[in-house]
Amino acid sequence: MINAAIVTVSDTRKPANDLSGDKLADLVGAFGGEVIIRRIVTDDLAEIRVLLAALADREDVDVILTTGGTGFSRRDNTPEATLAVIDREAPGLAEAMRRETAVKTPAAILSRAVCGIRGSTLIINLPGSPKGVEECFEVIRPVLKHAVELLRGETAH
Repeated sequence: MINAAIVTVSDTRKPANDLSGDKLADLVGAFGGEVIIRRIVTDDLAEIRVLLAALADREDVDVILTTGGTGFSRRDNTPEATLAVIDREAPGLAEAMRRETAVKTPAAILSRAVCGIRGSTLIINLPGSPKGVEECFEVIRPVLKHAVELLRGETAH
């Protein structure tokens, strides 16, 4: 079982209109994971950074999936917050998401999403739209379980 935290980054989203967070929760559930925490945070860099670090440092969180804040807007700070808290980058995940989704949505190449590892927690930045969340999750879904197993120390082949 993979325990996930979902973080929606937005100055305007509330639980009642967090469609990308709802979509992500559905995808995690259908994948066989469990969403143990859901939070909405403003686009403030420091606020995002503090929340990501706190969630990643919990022993019961395997993966943090963020939605929103990965574009070109001045308030899009999710990548910078993620880079500030990770120990190691996992660039292949973000590269694969951009590559595969750009086939359907050319604007996907504008994503500044990053992915990385803090301790034994994987952090993955996803777009802020339900469609973008679904398309990107489908790209990482085949490797997500294995990535979490590796981070848990399950390295036997």
